[in-house]
Amino acid sequence: MKLAIAQVNPTVGDLVGNRGLVEQAADKARAAGADIVVLPELVLTGYPPMDLLERDGFVRDQLKELEALEAASRDIVIVLGAVLGEASNRPPSLQNAAVVLAQGQRAGFRAKSLLPTYDVFDEKRHFIAGQRHEPLALKGLNARIGLAVCEDAWARELNYSLDPLAELAAGEPSLILNPSASPWHTGKPLERRKMYSGRAAELGIPLVFANQVGGNDELIFDGGSFATDARGKIIASLPLFESAMAIVDIPGDDAGILPEEVEESDRIAQLEAGLVLGIRDYFFKQNLPPGAVIGLSGGIDSAVTAHLAVEALGAERVTGVAMPGPFSSDHSIRDAAALAKRLGIEFRTVDITPLYDAFIGVFASLFGEQENYGLTQQNIQSRIRGATLMAISNHEGRLVLATGNKSELSVGYCTLYGDTVGGLAVLGDVYKREVYALARNANRRGERIPVHTLDKPPSAELAPDQLDSDDLPDYATLDALLEQVIEGGRNADSLEPPNGCTREEALAVAQRLDRNEYKRRQSPLVLRTSPKAFGTGRRLPIVHRSR
Repeated sequence: MKLAIAQVNPTVGDLVGNRGLVEQAADKARAAGADIVVLPELVLTGYPPMDLLERDGFVRDQLKELEALEAASRDIVIVLGAVLGEASNRPPSLQNAAVVLAQGQRAGFRAKSLLPTYDVFDEKRHFIAGQRHEPLALKGLNARIGLAVCEDAWARELNYSLDPLAELAAGEPSLILNPSASPWHTGKPLERRKMYSGRAAELGIPLVFANQVGGNDELIFDGGSFATDARGKIIASLPLFESAMAIVDIPGDDAGILPEEVEESDRIAQLEAGLVLGIRDYFFKQNLPPGAVIGLSGGIDSAVTAHLAVEALGAERVTGVAMPGPFSSDHSIRDAAALAKRLGIEFRTVDITPLYDAFIGVFASLFGEQENYGLTQQNIQSRIRGATLMAISNHEGRLVLATGNKSELSVGYCTLYGDTVGGLAVLGDVYKREVYALARNANRRGERIPVHTLDKPPSAELAPDQLDSDDLPDYATLDALLEQVIEGGRNADSLEPPNGCTREEALAVAQRLDRNEYKRRQSPLVLRTSPKAFGTGRRLPIVHRSR
């Protein structure tokens, strides 16, 4: 059997456009001589559709597009993800299904049984679980096809009591198809290949993983689709972060390779590629004109954000704005200008000192004459800069990209309504050490980010001779502690302070993480790059007394 894996980039809610993607894939697969083409989970709605499923007419319209696709299956079998059922508010009545179209009609389906409700997933809100796990016999093909949607393949890995793959295997299918919308984080592609390969070898059945690619809000889908033979060897592999198709002969020959031998970019290159895709799709799927605007401080975070924006949108769609104030160093202004020149972006300079001086006058009338207004005086500089960027956004239609990283957002080392303004937090799930790694990666083919920006100590430059280390542990220590709490889920009692860090300092970091949840709730959307990002996958109360 010749099978096509179609790794496509659907847009959530674009029912007609997504049907077009399926039709194009079917045409291409047919021209290549494929007998069957498999596409991702919920490809017609895009994933995740969330509460669009409750919008009047949405599911009905999607079912019309599914029916319209039947004609494309006259000469090729199409397996795709779609919503089946009729929308109602409560209880859930829809099914997340793998649907088979063949010989111009719907030939069968199998609904997803394991409905994830952890991290970014909330499928039980809308779907009911499928109960059938026997293979489908397809007319015109001498094969019995097993269908298992995304999570159904992860039963063993995630300790579910039900194992749909094992039940499918009892029916002796020729192969198992797994339409998926599996969000990416760094390291996920290899993790998937190893898990699927192990299950294929255990069951002795070829397995095909067809994943969505593209950015949808905070989620980034890497694609990375593949097929294994019955020994668990990879016999076809699609690239990361781009639409693609592969034609593979099932059950395969002796040319398969081990999962870890599939060529894959290193972690930081993968991180950059994922962020670039997330930015690009956030802009282009919303038709956001005419581009992005970024505050360039001369520091590492704004420099990396600008580099990523240029990679995603092109230099002509990115504007950098330096906003020197009373405590800005000359080298920071020079570094910002040098960055803009190397990236080829438009560069503007706005001196915020007159506005700052006016605010100091207002503070005097509010609080009385003082030599220093402390944090109030520092934060007003950030808020002036945020207001300036938002003015450019309002007047020119540009989207402000926030530049704060995960380390800063974690402990509240950011000014609400200042450097947190914007429509998208590009580095909000990237620790400070990774920001530096991204900068070095950006310079691998020549200096795009000024070396001085990488070498100088981090500083917000909101007070004389200010350094981040005045208020925070060194970033290596801070990041190690934050990873234990955020990704590791540790509580105060199980924290392990890194070398040179006292237990009291470690507890102070954990307390700052909780105390600044209110800031994160008011911050821009964060692109997810780790297993536990700030956003829908991490839901903690603002008011609580848990230690």
